[in-house]
Amino acid sequence: MARLSVNINKIATLRNSRGGNNPDLIQVAKDCERFGAQGITVHPRPDERHIRYNDVFELKKIVTTEFNIEGNCQEEKFVELVLANKPEQVTLVPDVLGQITSNHGWDTIANKEYLTGIIKVFKDAGIRVSIFVDPVVEMVEGAAKTGTDRIELYTEAYAHQYRQNKEQAIAPYVKAAKTAHKLGLGINAGHDLDLNNLKYFAENIPALDEVSIGHALISDALYYGLENTVQMYLRQL
Repeated sequence: MARLSVNINKIATLRNSRGGNNPDLIQVAKDCERFGAQGITVHPRPDERHIRYNDVFELKKIVTTEFNIEGNCQEEKFVELVLANKPEQVTLVPDVLGQITSNHGWDTIANKEYLTGIIKVFKDAGIRVSIFVDPVVEMVEGAAKTGTDRIELYTEAYAHQYRQNKEQAIAPYVKAAKTAHKLGLGINAGHDLDLNNLKYFAENIPALDEVSIGHALISDALYYGLENTVQMYLRQL
């Protein structure tokens, strides 16, 4: 069974929109774990429009499952933040400043030298590294040459195509995952996975280690309640 890591960025967005501490991000993280989530994910950005840097330090104190910090490693503050907190996993995403959400994976061939160096920085600190990649065999092969422990398959294209033709939508992900597994890489996945498409994805991706889900899960929780929603996602896995 793949593990479920709940991305709590949207909880922070709601909190920040009003000021104060409602909803309480730390309590939500504790509750997600209590409800069965096997990890907590955050994606801090320089403008701190959702997760604030201080949130990361506070979360590190209380997360008892797996803490995953994802973000743009080309930002010096992000690197410093991760090294100061030493989460179980860091996920490297090629965001640009002001980007609303992640929308592409690394070009692991063009960025091989850079990725190899920054991955070593994190691994030397005892942190497992995952890098965000598109479902392209060449990019997965390139990832394997950087020293990363895992890849995270960027699943927006799968989610977008799922209702039209799920077999066609999943095909490049199956090929990419088989390549990753053959090369000894762990496999994570995330972006736009939801209650409609998650089960099929998990059933068809070999050796899937973990999914990170935030926007859809928090949106569903508005209707179903947080505890029930976490359980619903776990059942899809």
